Amino acid sequence: MRKILLITRPIAPPWDEASKNFAYYLAKSVDGFDFSLLTPRIISDFPEKINQIPIYSKNHLDWSERLRLLKIAPMIKNFDVAHFMLTPNKLNAWAFKTFLTNKKTKTIQTIATLREDLFSDEDFKKIIFADLIITYSDYAKSKLEKIGFENIVRIYPGIDIQLYSPAPKDFNTMELFKIKQSDFVISYPGEYTRLGATDDIVSSLPELFAKIPNAKFVFANRVKNEKDARKKEEIIAILKEKGILEKVVFTDTFADMPKIYNFSDVVIFPVQNMQGKFDVPLAVIEAMSCAKPVIISNLPILQEFTSQENSIVIDPKDPTQLNAAIVDLFENKEKCAKIGEAARSYVAENFDINSVAKQYEQTYTKLLL
Repeated sequence: MRKILLITRPIAPPWDEASKNFAYYLAKSVDGFDFSLLTPRIISDFPEKINQIPIYSKNHLDWSERLRLLKIAPMIKNFDVAHFMLTPNKLNAWAFKTFLTNKKTKTIQTIATLREDLFSDEDFKKIIFADLIITYSDYAKSKLEKIGFENIVRIYPGIDIQLYSPAPKDFNTMELFKIKQSDFVISYPGEYTRLGATDDIVSSLPELFAKIPNAKFVFANRVKNEKDARKKEEIIAILKEKGILEKVVFTDTFADMPKIYNFSDVVIFPVQNMQGKFDVPLAVIEAMSCAKPVIISNLPILQEFTSQENSIVIDPKDPTQLNAAIVDLFENKEKCAKIGEAARSYVAENFDINSVAKQYEQTYTKLLL
């Protein structure tokens, strides 16, 4: 059986981060190949079909952990495909080309996002080097083709639509976060310091709570670093000053995200930019898969998978549109349900991991012919 090595961040529970979740689901779901994953230790509950290479010492991919990737250099020749799933930059691309390639091994790079804010077209020509490029969006595929790349295929990332599916509200989880059954819950599965949405959201909350007295807002965000921790404390101080802290929930690291989506009435993603974020933010796809209406920004990259039928699209530069859209959904339960149903159908058609796995199976097979 042909062997594939997925070169990723540490793959291990908790399953609370989109890129490692997808790598794990991909290895579990693609048939006909022998997959190896990079882990921080031997994980006891991994499927037997997945080989583990425990090169990392912890779950977080910092610079000391990145150096540990060099441990796999002697192993590369033993694989038919080395699939690089880390976002490329000048340093890691040089290291990958220098130490983690072999003439006997085909290479794939997944381009989950193009950092056009950081790199020029000439930079992309240097950091993208593989035999095959897989992009997460048609936007990125078109951009790279215009630069001159030819070996590109677009495959949307996949999720487990059985795990992320409509389900009754879990009252134990709601009690954990002090959410009542009568609350109208709005969740933001974004980030504290990136994407440019947090300050606008916080500014909008007093008016939102005035218009929807039983509203509860959930920051379903992980604290990834010190900047995030400081931002969270800043938000808490502002909310306390305005007397609305008890109406806001912070979930921090909570791996069972389907429960959060399913006790939410509306999910929002009103970001100003997508710098550093995957072209397809899987948190949005997961919420849509749970049949939740998503209020999302009209950024070009996001318009690829949103429409008037499956979401509510707003201009994040207009501060009035977010609350207006939330209130509209609060007052129109049928509209909520209709958009949620359309969202679920769209995700099932385009992002089901089983369908995505078949696309990868065909791609790997074609590459190795």
